Amino acid sequence: MIKKTDKNQERVVRHKRVRRKVVGSSDKPRLSVYRSLSQIYAQIIDDSKGVTIAFASTIDPEVKGLISGKNKSEQAGIVGQTVAKRAIEKGVSEVVFDRGGYIYIGRVQALADGAREAGLKF
Repeated sequence: MIKKTDKNQERVVRHKRVRRKVVGSSDKPRLSVYRSLSQIYAQIIDDSKGVTIAFASTIDPEVKGLISGKNKSEQAGIVGQTVAKRAIEKGVSEVVFDRGGYIYIGRVQALADGAREAGLKF
């Protein structure tokens, strides 16, 4: 019998492999992305202290008003811009990008482009 592959389990394995090298520090925190079927979440994390510096998602009340009537990629771009603005307000200008094991295309790429557009460097 052929076993059906679990795509999320494969993603988790990829994410663990990438996380061995991608670590956020105080001077260059990690921009972590998680996407579900309907939402996308982004947070900027200082791994040395174990704290989240900035956070944005499509369920955020501030973002919710901006994303109505837009497709998922456009929503991801807005989330990227929002998390970048919040990070810059806290004094973070450079990050390392952690795509969470997802392929860098579609919503993940739109979020990264939105963050770059708002002034975040990675």
